[in-house]
Amino acid sequence: MLSSGYVLAAKADRAVVSSNPFASMVKGCFDSFIGDVTSTIPFRRLQQVINPLQNVSHYLTEGCSMTKKLRLEQAKEIRRSGKSTGFELINPDAAGIDIGSEEHWVAVPEGRDEHSVRKFGCFTADLHEMANWLKQCGVKTVAMESTGVYWISPFQILEQHGVEVKLVNARQARNVPGRKTDVSDCQWLQRLHTYGLLSGSFRPEDQVCVLRSYWRHRDNLVRYASAHIQHMQKAMSEMNIQIHKVLSDITGVTGMRIIRAILSGERNGEVLADMRAPGVKRSEEDIIKALQGDYREEHLFALRQAVELYDFYHDKIRACDDKIERCLKGFETIAGSDKIPPKKGKHKARKNECIVALQTELHRITGVDFTEIDGLDVLSINTILSEVGLKSEAFPTVKSFTSWLGLCPNNRITGGRIKSSSTKRVSNRAATAFRIAAQSLANSKCALGGFYRRLRARLGSPKAITATAHKLARIFYVLWSTKQRYQDVGVEYYERQYKERVIRNLKKKAHELGYKITLQEVGVS
Repeated sequence: MLSSGYVLAAKADRAVVSSNPFASMVKGCFDSFIGDVTSTIPFRRLQQVINPLQNVSHYLTEGCSMTKKLRLEQAKEIRRSGKSTGFELINPDAAGIDIGSEEHWVAVPEGRDEHSVRKFGCFTADLHEMANWLKQCGVKTVAMESTGVYWISPFQILEQHGVEVKLVNARQARNVPGRKTDVSDCQWLQRLHTYGLLSGSFRPEDQVCVLRSYWRHRDNLVRYASAHIQHMQKAMSEMNIQIHKVLSDITGVTGMRIIRAILSGERNGEVLADMRAPGVKRSEEDIIKALQGDYREEHLFALRQAVELYDFYHDKIRACDDKIERCLKGFETIAGSDKIPPKKGKHKARKNECIVALQTELHRITGVDFTEIDGLDVLSINTILSEVGLKSEAFPTVKSFTSWLGLCPNNRITGGRIKSSSTKRVSNRAATAFRIAAQSLANSKCALGGFYRRLRARLGSPKAITATAHKLARIFYVLWSTKQRYQDVGVEYYERQYKERVIRNLKKKAHELGYKITLQEVGVS
């Protein structure tokens, strides 16, 4: 039988819930006192700030009554002392910054300054003033949330002033539903960072960031140049010059020769057809027919400007390659990485290939020849290293590396069941490089090529590309962390291993059903 005190407390609980529904949100609200929940649960973000426990009778300390004034005094004492009964203070000298395009809101622990929240402008002088104010307040670490690239300048300036900076994901710092302001956002960031509940986004060392900036800019230049290839093709299509029907690439040797001759005034199809390179498969008659068109002046003008812009961007790409070469020269040389093992076969030059000896430089600064991995070339390897850096210690395990890339299954478990195992949606240039490398293995006579084709037949191309990219990333991490060499076992070994695994599983299944399988080779007609 329940005691009268418990019955009275239960009635008081029901009365609180009916008058204040937020009381039921508190963990252990009708069990036992767990601490000052108002200091750990962000009720400030609600439309109306109400203490959900202000009328609960059995939360009173030692059964004594507590007035509203006494509760407010205890809450102030907890805020002044910086203590919380729910969480441990991990970073007592932490600040939170909500980055914006025009202004930044900064929150520091209470008691460090007359105003714990201040607003700063986006100019460089304002950023230095913000850094000096944080130093005066004794702040040693900062968590910031931002969109776009507005965080880069505050991040770098704060690092120059000796402050540890963490750029956090907006999903990790998401607050409870309710009123949202810049002031409450920076205060919420400061509170979460104080309790050590935020993890910073990965950022490689500064020297690698410089290389990454050059390489990303070069990638943009390549995309800008490729847009003008479409402009050239459009101008020629409007003149009914069907050169793209007889040449696989209009910006190749033969295509650019013919286009430049047309802009110089040549209209004779036979003369233009004689400019084809020895490797062109189409006959001279087909090329002559394709070059018969309506050479109108307005379309020739558009074609000329498209070619000039195409050449202009390629000049800028070569200038960017010079910067990349100087940047790579500044990296330290790994011991024992001076010579690269000779490669078998001929190297086929790519259209947008970097003029820098990337293979030699990357082997010198990493000590590993990643081009031995099937599917990875120097351009994709430089893209990956410029994104992940040169130190594998940034990723403790291969699982953390593939998880950061978004190439491993992301199991979402609810009620003990996996509801979804699809990979995370990430915008990662290194992951894109691995996926492109995986797709290039479709016709490769290597073990990875056989792996891709087997999965493609069973799961389809998208999932096969992701799984092969995952395997490539794991191989890359092993070479990156151990400095070993990669040795391809060959497609025959992979197929034989796969066949043995299938036979072993069949025997195991038959044994479980009470049968025994005897293998006998049969001729295949």
